[in-house]
Amino acid sequence: MYLMRGPVQSVDVSFFVHATEDSGRVEAKVAQSLGLEGPPEVEKLEGHFGNPIESVSFHATGELALRAYRRLVEGFPESLRRRLADEISMHVDEHQSLYIRLDKQALMEGRFALGSSDTVRVKVKPRLYSLGGGAINFYREALKDG
Repeated sequence: MYLMRGPVQSVDVSFFVHATEDSGRVEAKVAQSLGLEGPPEVEKLEGHFGNPIESVSFHATGELALRAYRRLVEGFPESLRRRLADEISMHVDEHQSLYIRLDKQALMEGRFALGSSDTVRVKVKPRLYSLGGGAINFYREALKDG
């Protein structure tokens, strides 16, 4: 078990909830899938045609962040974990943060899949000084080990 100063500093999760969706159900499913706790931050927005949209975000640190990261990695099917491990540099920015877009509809069905529209955006910020081999190697190894 990692202490508070584990390899993951924080995990940020954000998504939009449209007027046709049950915001409580979507928030609960995302939180449950990634092991997030506490109420999310919710911002009320208005769509192009005046329809209500909510911008929902969760921020986890310490053990909660590490748990969310583990759930993310373990939730992917093995074939997708291998593909992500091979393409990991495409998902990491200059600050070594990992960015993944999950398909929100698949997540609502209990599956982890990558998405390109109507996504749940996940940002994993590593604690760089605790990763001797670097963040990319840390992400790659976690994906390979599942």
